[in-house]
Amino acid sequence: MFKTPVSLRWADMDPNFHLRHSVYYDFAATARVEFLSAYGLSTHLMLEQHVGPILFREEAIFRKEVRPGDQLYITTAITKLRRDGSRFSFRHELIRARDGAVCAVMNIDGAWINTQLRKLTAPPTTVVELMEGAPKAEDFVWE
Repeated sequence: MFKTPVSLRWADMDPNFHLRHSVYYDFAATARVEFLSAYGLSTHLMLEQHVGPILFREEAIFRKEVRPGDQLYITTAITKLRRDGSRFSFRHELIRARDGAVCAVMNIDGAWINTQLRKLTAPPTTVVELMEGAPKAEDFVWE
């Protein structure tokens, strides 16, 4: 499982002094980019290969309140992958460090787009191989 530390900012809080709902999605997006980069799929490679990820669905399940001063990290794992690499799903868990509480679970479904043609595509073999080698969730399934 891939872990990314999360830093809370004052601007991330709402008037009730807990994490604003949209910030969960921002944390997940940042974690995915770091995850892909850590396993060789950098933004530079995506530009070179003319592919980029797009989302079809993004869902957050809020479980525990996140408050100012909480130390957090977010995990990232692939939950589904098509054999040709054209579609994928990820799960993120936002975890409070002091007690291991899962504060939120974010699930996403996505695909690859050809950035020149602006159409959905199966990614180049290089991208497929990198995704195949990245960490998978315990309940991972091939589609």
